[in-house]
Amino acid sequence: MVPSRIQRTDQRTAALTAGIALIVMSLAAFFSYGYVHGSLVVQGDAGLTFQAVTSSRTLFKAEILGWVVILICDIVVAWAFHIFLKPIHPDLSLLGAWFRLAYTAVLGTALLNLLVVLLLSGRAGYLSVVDTGELHAFMMMHLEAFELIWSIGLIIFGGHLLIVGILAFKSDRIPKIIGIFLWLASIGYMVIHLCKTFLPDNETLAMLLHVIFMIPMVVGELGFGVWLLARGGRARSKTRILLKSYPASPDS
Repeated sequence: MVPSRIQRTDQRTAALTAGIALIVMSLAAFFSYGYVHGSLVVQGDAGLTFQAVTSSRTLFKAEILGWVVILICDIVVAWAFHIFLKPIHPDLSLLGAWFRLAYTAVLGTALLNLLVVLLLSGRAGYLSVVDTGELHAFMMMHLEAFELIWSIGLIIFGGHLLIVGILAFKSDRIPKIIGIFLWLASIGYMVIHLCKTFLPDNETLAMLLHVIFMIPMVVGELGFGVWLLARGGRARSKTRILLKSYPASPDS
C-alpha cells in the first residue's frame, strides 16, 4: 500500500517534531543535570550541598525550568513517535507512547523533590525552628529521593526504547543500525537503573555498566532524532521504488 500525500505530510511533521524535541531535550538535560545538578550537589556532603544550593538559588531555579522543558518535550516525543511509527504496527506504537508517558509521570513525581529543595534553600521564617543539621539532612534526602525516583522511571524509559527499537527494526525505511542502537540503549537503561535501585551500594558495577552502555545510550535515541530530522517521513526516490518493484532479471 502506497501512503497518500496527506499521510506522508503527517509523517514528516511528526518526524520533524520528534527530532526537534529530542535535540531540545538533550540540550536541556546537559544543562540541568550535566552542568547545574552536577556542580551544586556534592555527593556525601549535605553541608556543602546546602551552601551551594542556597548561594545559587537562581541557577537551581534554572535547573528546575530545564527539567520542565524536558518533561514537556517527553510528552511531545511520545505523541510524535506514535504518529510516525503507527504505520509499522499501530498497537506497539501506542504501547510505546504509553510507556514514555508513564516514564514522564514518574519524572514529574521526582521533580517535586527539587521544589521542596528550593523551599528549604529559601530560609523562610518558619524554617528557623529547624536545626541546621536537620535542614541539611532534609535537603540531601530530597535530592536523593529525586535521583531514586527518576532512576525507577528510567527503567520504564528503557522499556519504551525497546519497543521503539523493535518498530525501527521492523521498518523497511529506518536504517537497521538505528534499531540496534535503540535496543542496546534500552538494555543499558534497564540494567543500569535496576542495579542502582536494587544494588545501590555496588558503585563499581554501576560504573562498569555506564562505561559499557554509554555510547548506545547517547547515540541511540539522539541518532534516531537526527535521522528523523534529515530523512524521517520523506518520500522515497522513484528510482529506489522502481528497483524494489522490478527486481533484476536472472540474466542481468
